[in-house]
Amino acid sequence: MNEPAKSSSGIAGSQARRKTSASNKGVSSRGISSNQLSPELLQKMDAWWRAANYLNIGQIYLMANPLLKEPLKTEHIKPRLLGHWGTSPGLNLIYVHLNRLINKYDLDIVYMAGPGHGGPAIVANVYLEGTYTEYFPNIRQDEQGMLKLFRQFSTPGGIPSHVSSPTPGSIHEGGELGYVLMHAFGAAFDNPELIVAAVVGDGEAETGPLEGSWKGVKFINPVRDGAVLPILHLNGYKIAGPTVWGRESDEHIRDFLAGHGYEAFFVEGSDPMQVHQDFAATLEAVILRIREIQTDARKHGFKERPVWPALVLRTPKGWTGPKVVDGLPVEGTFRAHQVPLANVRDNPTHLKLLEEWMRTYKPEELFDQNGRFRAEYAELAPKGRRRMGDNPHANGGLLEVPLDLPDFADYSLDVKKPGTARHESTRQLGQMLRDIFKKNAKSANFRLFCPDETNSNRLGAVFEVTNRCLVSKLIEIDDHLSHDGRVMEVLSEHNCHGWLEGYVLTGRHGLFATYEAFAMVVDSMAMQHAKWLEHCLHIPWRKPVPSLNYLLTSTCWRNDHNGFSHQGPGFIDNLVSKLQDVRNHLQSEGERIRAEIARYTALTEAASASVKIIFDAVRVWRKADHSAHNQSHASAFAITDPVIEDASDWGDGPSRSFG
Repeated sequence: MNEPAKSSSGIAGSQARRKTSASNKGVSSRGISSNQLSPELLQKMDAWWRAANYLNIGQIYLMANPLLKEPLKTEHIKPRLLGHWGTSPGLNLIYVHLNRLINKYDLDIVYMAGPGHGGPAIVANVYLEGTYTEYFPNIRQDEQGMLKLFRQFSTPGGIPSHVSSPTPGSIHEGGELGYVLMHAFGAAFDNPELIVAAVVGDGEAETGPLEGSWKGVKFINPVRDGAVLPILHLNGYKIAGPTVWGRESDEHIRDFLAGHGYEAFFVEGSDPMQVHQDFAATLEAVILRIREIQTDARKHGFKERPVWPALVLRTPKGWTGPKVVDGLPVEGTFRAHQVPLANVRDNPTHLKLLEEWMRTYKPEELFDQNGRFRAEYAELAPKGRRRMGDNPHANGGLLEVPLDLPDFADYSLDVKKPGTARHESTRQLGQMLRDIFKKNAKSANFRLFCPDETNSNRLGAVFEVTNRCLVSKLIEIDDHLSHDGRVMEVLSEHNCHGWLEGYVLTGRHGLFATYEAFAMVVDSMAMQHAKWLEHCLHIPWRKPVPSLNYLLTSTCWRNDHNGFSHQGPGFIDNLVSKLQDVRNHLQSEGERIRAEIARYTALTEAASASVKIIFDAVRVWRKADHSAHNQSHASAFAITDPVIEDASDWGDGPSRSFG
């Protein structure tokens, strides 16, 4: 039975806060309080968790006998065993506990799984809540549907081991590690009711982009933005050895997080029932703390950045899996990372261990004779769009509001005679961006992302209507800096790109401006985003999202200022080879500048149209048909190359044109 719904503001928040004040400051903590869950609810939540764990194992191992109605045989086992078990129990634990709080407080939560191969965990949970079957009706909630769920995993023509685009509720794949917090912050910007639960794996936490992304909290305004809840999941090991954070003390981790502006809350344990109680209490206190911060800021305003909560969860790698295999420890070690029993088809002992392991979850208690998840456990799932697998923010095209774009002709230059005038093309673009901000102020669905180069890129006109954002202390000499600015300047291409990805994938619009050579810093991120969009072409329920737009400046042909270090046109070369519908617009002899502010909305495209001289205007039209293979989904990138001189000065120099 679910708990009665409650408001997340008021007395409950302050009481939880007082309980937290002592326990979360120790070297470690076993939670805020004990016995948070009634015996009945505890039993049901543990059943959900066991069912999710069971489905994880089935996806890795089984191609027959999904409910273990007969003893396991070699012919029931997949010929090649692929997948990652180690991170899954922790991801499953977090999912069912978030479900409880969504029901209790009517929360709007998106789940982002940073651990690279967490796919089977999220697939298992969205299957249990019913969302997976709604999107893929052939994967029914019965024995045959479960078998298809198992057989499609890590199989050619099936689904990958990441939380990829076919996974309902996902906008973060996790295949390439390091970006979960960036995507989470991007999703939270301008989404005041949204909470993004961002699970950071301790292996992922070692990457440079992740290490640099904790600072996103310094750009979250609790009045207008949602919240990001980082959940640092420390199971201690990577694929072949310990993680850096796994060997650190809670005290050091708490100090690290405090330095970035977080208050750390710790839960640690290996006894499932105790961890359920501790995690339930701590997670609820953390959620109430988020609501307390937001409620106070929205009622009274704020003058300085609040201290946001972060949760640290320590559970064993491969928790509840085989403890010892072939005389070697497995649970709680790196050996649990992938397939803990690797020779099941050839080794009868391994086959016996697998069956014993799977039966510990008591599938006959979890699923009825037809293979359907029992109703008393299924009722723990939130309803409708509150299910994390069906949250519309994770299918951003559902929420997209088209931009109100100004007429491009208003920014053209009247040139009386060719070759006699000099103008800066991006200065004209800056005026257009300024007016885009003005025309869409009410919708608050456009931001500019730039690594400290807005003025350098001659886009300074935007500061006539907005400011740079920084939710920290402001001082008198600051220049166009405010807590509610819409220009996101941070000297990190990774953060700018990742924030914009999260922003557009949740249905909003933006532009990333950077020097051409430094776009290579995010080359791999762009490739991952392109692959995501390409995969979405084959998923009918994935709605087209706004394009991810680039403005590349200080191009390789500009050798008068920065020199050789700033010459690197390879970003474009890499993009055009990865996605069919990449639109590149660059200067070439005879056509002056071809510029595009591309497809700012999922249903709007832009094409270049030459105007007499330096600033090439943009012609916008409604695309006639978007039904065929979600074509607009692939039109993901626009690249504008501003040149400060008149094209006639090039003489007979080389020209280049793509797209």
